[in-house]
Amino acid sequence: MSLFGLKFGKKKLKEEERQLQANNRDFNLQFEYANNSIKTSKYNFFTFLPLNLFEQFQRIANAYFLFLLILQLIPQISSLAWFTTVVPLVLVLAVSGVKDAIDDFNRHKSDKHVNNRPVQVLINGMLKDEKWMNVQVGDIIKLENNNFVTADLLLLSSSEPHSLTYIETAELDGETNLKVKQALTVTAELGEDLQKLTEFNGEVKCEAPNNKLDKFTGTLTLRGEKYALDNEKMLLRGCTIRNTEWCFGLVIYAGPDTKLMQNSGKTTFKRTSIDRLMNVLVLVIFAFLGLMCLILAIGNGIWEYDKGYYFQVYLPWAEGVSSASYSGFLMFWSYVIILNTVVPISLYVSVEIIRLGNSFYIDWDRKMYYPLNDTPAQARTTTLNEELGQIKYIFSDKTGTLTQNIMCFNKCSINGKSYGDVYDMSGQRIEINENTEKVDFSYNQLADPKFAFYDHSLVEAVKLGDVPTHRFFRLLSLCHTVMPEEKKEGNLVYQAQSPDEGALVTAARNFGFVFRARTPETITVVEMGETKVYKLLAILDFNNVRKRMSVIVRSPEGDLTLYCKGADTILYELLHSSCDSLKEETTEHLNEFAGEALRTLVVAYKNLDEDYFQDWIRRHHEASTALEGREEKLSELYEEIEKDLMLLGATAIEDKLQDGVPQTIETLAKANIKIWVLTGDKQETAMNIGYSCNLLHDDMEDVFIIEGHTSDDVLNELRNARKKMKPDSFLDSDEINIQFEKSSKNPKIIPDEQANGVYGLVITGHSLAYALEGNLEVELVRTACMCKVVICCRVTPLQKAQVVELVKKYKKAVTLAIGDGANDVSMIKTAHIGVGISGQEGMQAVLSSDFSFAQFRYLQRLLLVHGRWSYIRMCKFLKYFFYKNFAFTLVHFWYGFFSGFSAQTVYDEWFITLYNLVYTSLPVLGMSLFDQDVDDRWSMLFPQLYVPGQQNLYFNRMVFVKCMLQGIYSSLILFFIPYGAMYNTVRSDGKAIADYQSFALMAQTCLLIVVSVQIGLDTSYWTVVNQFFIWGSLSVYFAITFTMYSDGMYLIFTASFPFVGTARNTLSQPNVWLAIFLSITLCVLPVVGFRFLKAQLKPTPSDKVLLKIKEAKKRPPPPSPKRRLRRTSTRRSGYAFSHQHGFGALIMSGRNMRPKSPFATTGTFSPNSDKYKHKVL
Repeated sequence: MSLFGLKFGKKKLKEEERQLQANNRDFNLQFEYANNSIKTSKYNFFTFLPLNLFEQFQRIANAYFLFLLILQLIPQISSLAWFTTVVPLVLVLAVSGVKDAIDDFNRHKSDKHVNNRPVQVLINGMLKDEKWMNVQVGDIIKLENNNFVTADLLLLSSSEPHSLTYIETAELDGETNLKVKQALTVTAELGEDLQKLTEFNGEVKCEAPNNKLDKFTGTLTLRGEKYALDNEKMLLRGCTIRNTEWCFGLVIYAGPDTKLMQNSGKTTFKRTSIDRLMNVLVLVIFAFLGLMCLILAIGNGIWEYDKGYYFQVYLPWAEGVSSASYSGFLMFWSYVIILNTVVPISLYVSVEIIRLGNSFYIDWDRKMYYPLNDTPAQARTTTLNEELGQIKYIFSDKTGTLTQNIMCFNKCSINGKSYGDVYDMSGQRIEINENTEKVDFSYNQLADPKFAFYDHSLVEAVKLGDVPTHRFFRLLSLCHTVMPEEKKEGNLVYQAQSPDEGALVTAARNFGFVFRARTPETITVVEMGETKVYKLLAILDFNNVRKRMSVIVRSPEGDLTLYCKGADTILYELLHSSCDSLKEETTEHLNEFAGEALRTLVVAYKNLDEDYFQDWIRRHHEASTALEGREEKLSELYEEIEKDLMLLGATAIEDKLQDGVPQTIETLAKANIKIWVLTGDKQETAMNIGYSCNLLHDDMEDVFIIEGHTSDDVLNELRNARKKMKPDSFLDSDEINIQFEKSSKNPKIIPDEQANGVYGLVITGHSLAYALEGNLEVELVRTACMCKVVICCRVTPLQKAQVVELVKKYKKAVTLAIGDGANDVSMIKTAHIGVGISGQEGMQAVLSSDFSFAQFRYLQRLLLVHGRWSYIRMCKFLKYFFYKNFAFTLVHFWYGFFSGFSAQTVYDEWFITLYNLVYTSLPVLGMSLFDQDVDDRWSMLFPQLYVPGQQNLYFNRMVFVKCMLQGIYSSLILFFIPYGAMYNTVRSDGKAIADYQSFALMAQTCLLIVVSVQIGLDTSYWTVVNQFFIWGSLSVYFAITFTMYSDGMYLIFTASFPFVGTARNTLSQPNVWLAIFLSITLCVLPVVGFRFLKAQLKPTPSDKVLLKIKEAKKRPPPPSPKRRLRRTSTRRSGYAFSHQHGFGALIMSGRNMRPKSPFATTGTFSPNSDKYKHKVL
């Protein structure tokens, strides 16, 4: 049963196998499969209060204050009113609760938006509009072009030939290239006939819900026949239907059972390392508090036994107290209440205010605002700011995060001449910017208006009819697997399997070789205004071994030609010997292109002999229909014909990075932050982007590639890599080996190991699956963390989260995950800090993130400026807060030895109430919200300043002990100097001032001035606000003190203000101010001396950088010129990285062809004809 959103009763059995029937809800309901409603929120209306309070009371301090409240309700031991604890405790819980409620409300809002999307469901023979959340397993639904896929569906039929359906999987794996799915022939016959679809009663048996995106096994039983089902027939939730008018699907998995949701990870309660440390420190303080109370309680028992018994008339025992030991017991709890200010509840209120304030700085930062789509940076969680200053590992998605996923034809080399650069009148190369004049393609009616090129000489070569140039662009217009779409005449849209291919075909289109249409047997190209139809005789398909593709075509003139494009390392081996000199020139150009991080490939052709080709095509047909060894036979035939090719040139495509990505990565690397790229893309793509971003570079000692297909292979590859980086790590004397030899079930933290150089690591998804297994994960962490850069390619969303979890498990480091798509949600949730980029892949990543912005480059400002400042401010705040409260509270402890351990307070009751609330709250908040050791410009120029945060140097257990000792020392000075100054002292007129009230006033005045001077020493950046808060707090103290200790207040509230006249009597004495000055000097002088000597004799790396900055400020450096980061590299990319193997065969079969476009007709096309003339304005 369900009560208030909580489920009780029989636990649901784990699903072993899924069984369902189409169009039979009654049958499917018996299995209690989840419906299509999703839930990413943590609470509902009824569970919010208990769950949120449970989470908040995980803070030990909150639980302690609750315990303190209970003590204050006992009259025998209570020395303070109960509301002094209740009000601040309720305030803290309420502030945190409201913030959590708002966060969860936004998650509910997002869930509601998704769950209420409309979809057409087949019910009782009719299509009805239903909400997504009402869709159930076994339902048949209709999707249309550009619809999101509602659930995990078995594709039944579609509008395309042979029931093909084109989908985009950007939210699953980050890839925007189209993928093809195909229905079973037996279900394809259903078409869109609602009667047939309603009568369809197929039964599906398949695997239980899981997170494997690339795998599905099952069977469909229909009319007694069984049909095998695999992943090629599945449409997964998170995909988008493209170029398909309609399709029907059978719901297999719904809601939380879908593969997308199985990969999304759980919403966890994130807490910072400082939060966790504070929990430990609060326990230490409790122990210290207990020890002090125990000492004072024992002291009270002894004093009452020895002396107090004889003072019963003057100091009577409380009612019910019959012995000294019982008095000591009660006094223990009284002192617990009095000394509780060592952990004041205002600490947590202040922490929340500081975090909130620093979050607003992120929201308001104009330098993180992206005007193009009006997106400001946003701190979606206000509790993790200081963690941003401690990041050691960044886990980044590639597509949409580092790159824009836009391919641009940038440069090319044709017949030994390089095109693409722009030169001025003196022959000097000039940098291309938005003001550079673009090539005018208006002469070509079919040109793509979005295409930009700047080198006018290439257009001139085309117009002059240069043969090699024409042949080059003819090859680009013919040798590909792109599908054209022309719904309106002249308005061409290319659907490419790979973004690279789309860029190349678009370039050929603009330079006058327009790929217009294709059939299984022909390719129609408009060449310089003339429409030509080429016969397509064969496509020699791409695969990862060949790294090239070729087409064999017959021109309208009857010439047989093979056109080939591919990776230079492969094609150079296939060239005719007559191309040697051209090869050298082209190689120089390729090196230049690669130096600019462009993706390159080489193009070549070969004229074929008719007789030879007829013989070859016959053997090709035999090989393609062979039952055994088909792939090997075809490969041999491809090798045979792709020989003695004639080199035409090379192309260079820019995979556009987001602005400032290389500079950001370079800066973060200087801050000792390690970057891991986790991407669903192929290895070649990922590595190429690694070089483009300056993650990988040729100066590295080595880049290890882990691609083993068995557990042993992966282990050996990892060990070989580690052996090269640090041979000593295999010795028995190695501390990590010794640590892991000791048997313990708890995971060990692996300390950082230094490699003997700079290395990179690339690991593929299938190898990573083995490496994440229990016995290999330590090896993976040790090897990967020695490398400067790690790239994981072909990884699933869940693997991304597992990699992050692995580093969290074995490394004492703070992690950050950044991504922009639904496939990044799980790692964003898993990392200590999740950052979402509001990009082109939807808002799922942003909704699950802790911080969000529009561009990757803003990450350096988020970490190096806001993160670092937040961390330093929080550390300074905690150090000062613990110091001032130890100094304040321990004076009570020393006073106990002089007051018969009677739990009498040193200070006036009003001072105790207002000390943390009024007198010291604003100065520390001012420092914690405005302080900065250096401004944002220097923080970015010197990323090394970030390192102390990673090592947690500014606030740790040792720093806390120092604060504690400083507080104890100050409390001794603040008690004994006023005590000594007051002891047997008389005023100048002979009247005594050695009374309790004068001593209390002097002690509290000393304390307040000392802590005010201390915060002045701690402040690095003075503002009007800081000055106002510090001087204002002191002024308020004296104003309140003189007012409360006045005759008038005493007459009005006699019981509440007994310190009548104390202020004017005591503070008018010179010896009192001399004692105050002495106290301040003795408290502050050791601190100043220690800081000075430490900076001179043992400066930290941070001190050295700050000294450099101080010197640089005296002579400000000239502004650094903007430069484009370039790299020199001999590495060049392979071809068509996201190209799908087997797509060539699909084209040749014609199964994916639509009816022929009415515009793709043979004949002559002339841009100057009346039909295509346009007005010149």
